[in-house]
Amino acid sequence: MRKILFMVCLGLPCASLAQTKQASWANLTALRSGQKIQIVDMTSKKHSGTFANVSDAAISYTEIAGERTIQKQDVRRVNLMENKHRLRNTLIVAAAGAGVGAGIGAATHKSCAQQSFCVGGKALPAGIGAVIGGVGGAVVGALLPSHSTIYDVGPH
Repeated sequence: MRKILFMVCLGLPCASLAQTKQASWANLTALRSGQKIQIVDMTSKKHSGTFANVSDAAISYTEIAGERTIQKQDVRRVNLMENKHRLRNTLIVAAAGAGVGAGIGAATHKSCAQQSFCVGGKALPAGIGAVIGGVGGAVVGALLPSHSTIYDVGPH
Protein backbone atom coordinates (compact mmCIF):
# COMPACT_ATOMS: atom_id res chain seq x y z
CA MET A 1 0.00 0.00 0.00
CA ARG A 2 2.82 2.40 0.87
CA LYS A 3 4.52 1.76 -2.48
CA ILE A 4 1.33 2.58 -4.35
CA LEU A 5 0.80 5.73 -2.29
CA PHE A 6 4.43 6.74 -2.88
CA MET A 7 4.04 6.27 -6.65
CA VAL A 8 0.80 8.25 -6.77
CA CYS A 9 2.09 11.12 -4.62
CA LEU A 10 5.56 11.44 -6.09
CA GLY A 11 5.67 9.53 -9.36
CA LEU A 12 2.59 11.02 -11.01
CA PRO A 13 3.54 14.70 -10.65
CA CYS A 14 7.11 14.00 -11.76
CA ALA A 15 5.93 12.07 -14.79
CA SER A 16 3.47 14.78 -15.79
CA LEU A 17 6.21 17.42 -15.68
CA ALA A 18 8.56 15.40 -17.83
CA GLN A 19 8.74 16.50 -21.42
CA THR A 20 10.46 14.84 -24.32
CA LYS A 21 13.46 16.66 -25.73
CA GLN A 22 12.86 18.35 -29.06
CA ALA A 23 16.21 18.89 -30.76
CA SER A 24 15.17 19.56 -34.35
CA TRP A 25 15.34 23.17 -35.53
CA ALA A 26 12.77 22.19 -38.21
CA ASN A 27 10.12 21.98 -35.45
CA LEU A 28 10.09 25.79 -35.39
CA THR A 29 8.57 25.92 -38.88
CA ALA A 30 5.27 24.78 -37.29
CA LEU A 31 4.99 28.11 -35.43
CA ARG A 32 2.67 30.77 -36.85
CA SER A 33 3.46 34.46 -36.89
CA GLY A 34 2.04 36.19 -33.80
CA GLN A 35 2.17 33.20 -31.43
CA LYS A 36 3.62 33.96 -27.99
CA ILE A 37 7.01 32.31 -27.50
CA GLN A 38 9.83 32.29 -24.99
CA ILE A 39 13.41 31.76 -26.14
CA VAL A 40 16.06 30.68 -23.65
CA ASP A 41 19.59 31.40 -24.86
CA MET A 42 22.79 29.53 -24.01
CA THR A 43 23.41 31.85 -21.02
CA SER A 44 19.92 30.92 -19.67
CA LYS A 45 18.56 34.41 -20.35
CA LYS A 46 14.87 34.36 -21.29
CA HIS A 47 13.51 36.39 -24.20
CA SER A 48 9.72 36.65 -24.56
CA GLY A 49 7.65 38.02 -27.41
CA THR A 50 5.63 37.02 -30.44
CA PHE A 51 7.06 34.79 -33.14
CA ALA A 52 7.99 36.59 -36.37
CA ASN A 53 9.87 34.04 -38.51
CA VAL A 54 12.58 31.40 -38.58
CA SER A 55 15.38 30.59 -41.03
CA ASP A 56 18.08 27.92 -41.08
CA ALA A 57 20.39 30.32 -39.19
CA ALA A 58 18.18 32.31 -36.77
CA ILE A 59 14.81 32.92 -35.14
CA SER A 60 13.12 36.33 -35.04
CA TYR A 61 10.56 37.54 -32.53
CA THR A 62 8.89 40.84 -31.69
CA GLU A 63 8.99 42.38 -28.23
CA ILE A 64 7.98 45.80 -26.93
CA ALA A 65 11.26 47.37 -28.09
CA GLY A 66 10.89 45.98 -31.62
CA GLU A 67 11.96 42.94 -33.61
CA ARG A 68 14.91 40.88 -32.36
CA THR A 69 16.84 38.03 -33.92
CA ILE A 70 18.78 35.29 -32.15
CA GLN A 71 21.22 33.05 -34.01
CA LYS A 72 20.56 29.29 -33.97
CA GLN A 73 23.80 28.47 -32.13
CA ASP A 74 22.75 30.85 -29.30
CA VAL A 75 19.32 29.23 -28.76
CA ARG A 76 18.97 26.55 -26.07
CA ARG A 77 15.18 26.23 -25.94
CA VAL A 78 12.00 27.65 -27.51
CA ASN A 79 8.68 27.32 -25.65
CA LEU A 80 5.21 28.00 -27.02
CA MET A 81 3.49 30.05 -24.30
CA GLU A 82 -0.09 28.75 -24.46
CA ASN A 83 -2.14 27.72 -21.43
CA LYS A 84 -4.69 25.64 -23.28
CA HIS A 85 -4.69 22.72 -20.80
CA ARG A 86 -4.83 24.58 -17.48
CA LEU A 87 -8.48 23.66 -16.71
CA ARG A 88 -7.89 20.03 -17.70
CA ASN A 89 -4.77 19.85 -15.50
CA THR A 90 -6.68 21.40 -12.60
CA LEU A 91 -9.53 18.90 -12.85
CA ILE A 92 -7.29 15.84 -13.24
CA VAL A 93 -5.01 16.69 -10.33
CA ALA A 94 -7.98 17.74 -8.16
CA ALA A 95 -9.64 14.37 -8.80
CA ALA A 96 -6.42 12.51 -8.01
CA GLY A 97 -5.96 14.57 -4.84
CA ALA A 98 -9.52 13.88 -3.74
CA GLY A 99 -9.04 10.14 -4.26
CA VAL A 100 -5.76 10.08 -2.35
CA GLY A 101 -7.24 12.24 0.43
CA ALA A 102 -10.27 9.96 0.74
CA GLY A 103 -8.03 6.90 0.89
CA ILE A 104 -5.81 8.41 3.56
CA GLY A 105 -8.84 9.57 5.57
CA ALA A 106 -10.43 6.12 5.46
CA ALA A 107 -7.14 4.36 6.25
CA THR A 108 -6.39 6.52 9.29
CA HIS A 109 -9.88 6.12 10.79
CA LYS A 110 -10.03 4.42 14.18
CA SER A 111 -13.00 2.24 15.00
CA CYS A 112 -15.69 3.59 17.33
CA ALA A 113 -14.66 1.13 20.05
CA GLN A 114 -11.29 2.90 20.35
CA GLN A 115 -12.76 6.40 20.69
CA SER A 116 -14.92 8.10 23.28
CA PHE A 117 -16.71 10.18 20.61
CA CYS A 118 -17.64 8.64 17.25
CA VAL A 119 -19.70 10.11 14.41
CA GLY A 120 -20.01 8.88 10.84
CA GLY A 121 -17.66 5.90 10.82
CA LYS A 122 -15.09 5.80 7.99
CA ALA A 123 -17.20 7.98 5.69
CA LEU A 124 -16.60 11.21 7.61
CA PRO A 125 -12.77 11.13 7.61
CA ALA A 126 -12.81 9.88 4.02
CA GLY A 127 -15.04 12.81 3.01
CA ILE A 128 -12.89 15.33 4.86
CA GLY A 129 -9.76 13.86 3.28
CA ALA A 130 -11.38 14.02 -0.17
CA VAL A 131 -12.24 17.70 0.25
CA ILE A 132 -8.77 18.62 1.53
CA GLY A 133 -7.06 16.52 -1.17
CA GLY A 134 -9.31 17.92 -3.90
CA VAL A 135 -8.64 21.53 -2.95
CA GLY A 136 -4.90 20.88 -2.69
CA GLY A 137 -4.92 19.06 -6.02
CA ALA A 138 -6.84 21.88 -7.69
CA VAL A 139 -4.23 24.40 -6.54
CA VAL A 140 -1.36 22.23 -7.76
CA GLY A 141 -3.12 21.52 -11.06
CA ALA A 142 -3.74 25.21 -11.70
CA LEU A 143 -0.07 25.97 -11.10
CA LEU A 144 1.33 23.22 -13.34
CA PRO A 145 2.97 24.67 -16.42
CA SER A 146 1.36 23.68 -19.69
CA HIS A 147 3.76 25.33 -22.11
CA SER A 148 4.98 23.09 -24.88
CA THR A 149 8.65 22.91 -25.76
CA ILE A 150 9.14 23.26 -29.51
CA TYR A 151 12.96 23.18 -29.62
CA ASP A 152 15.41 22.09 -26.95
CA VAL A 153 19.09 21.23 -27.26
CA GLY A 154 19.46 20.69 -23.50
CA PRO A 155 22.11 22.10 -21.16
CA HIS A 156 25.66 22.55 -22.41
